[in-house]
Amino acid sequence: MNRAAVGQLGAKKPLNQRAKAFLTDFFRQWELQSMILPGVIFMIIFCYIPIYGLSIAFKSYTVIDTLDTAPWVGLYNFKIIMTDKYFWDAVINTLGISFLKLAIGFVIPIILAIMIYEVSIGRFKKFVQTISYLPHFLSWIVLGGMLITWFSTSGLFNQLLLSLGIISQPQNILLDPNKYWWIATLSDIWKEAGWGTILYLAIMAKIDPTYYEAAKIDGASRLRQIWNITLPNMKTIINLNLILTISGLLGSNLDQTLVLMNSQNREKAEVINSYVYRMGMTQGDFSYATAVGLGVSIVSVILLVTANKVTSRLNDNQSVL
Repeated sequence: MNRAAVGQLGAKKPLNQRAKAFLTDFFRQWELQSMILPGVIFMIIFCYIPIYGLSIAFKSYTVIDTLDTAPWVGLYNFKIIMTDKYFWDAVINTLGISFLKLAIGFVIPIILAIMIYEVSIGRFKKFVQTISYLPHFLSWIVLGGMLITWFSTSGLFNQLLLSLGIISQPQNILLDPNKYWWIATLSDIWKEAGWGTILYLAIMAKIDPTYYEAAKIDGASRLRQIWNITLPNMKTIINLNLILTISGLLGSNLDQTLVLMNSQNREKAEVINSYVYRMGMTQGDFSYATAVGLGVSIVSVILLVTANKVTSRLNDNQSVL
């Protein structure tokens, strides 16, 4: 009997027999199953139960109401979103910063990982890895404070630009809204680029060294080896990271925004996450903030599915998800 027939017979088993088989397998592996139970319980409490709170988006909710007593308003909050100028300004800022991070920040960890992998001196390689990883473990409170100090009129950057003759008088760079997108992008890359190399380095460590030896015998240069051996073996993880990055285009680093945003650069610094935070936590409009968050989540899922479809077609219909 072939596997298809066996699968059909298994599918036709009564529900009680399938439940009994499941419980038998569960208790046979109870040590392994018990290890995932805390994670399952965590997801149920913090990921699935709060889904019921999304009903606030369709109600006029206040702090004196409960989820059941708040009056139902249907799509009223979503209609306000479509005409809210400040929301669309936040969308533009979010997309602008996200596309810059995608165009620059997605490539830099790949290049950095290849450069680290090519270093032959073990101690120097570990030193570079440690230095590149370090900013990831510092909170945005610490890094933001450093950036605010560096960008001040008497800070490091102004002193450097003055000494090079690029500017004639110091200025607080963070107060210039036209420079904020670049500040947000480059500071995020500085913080996360080193940490982003971990997956790429793990993949490169598994590449068979005989490929490089054969390429050397054929006279391939180091760049040719990287192009024809290293990058093709990294294709799967690169596609996966690209899909996840595209799905998060409407997301943004709330911690970074809250630290670096001020009254002068708000018009270019306000992103969707900070807008939702301000509307919900500061102004108390929980229904509107929930509606915005729900809409962003739906669009993010659409972007995820679309990016997965496109990458699978570019890779002979082989999906990485």
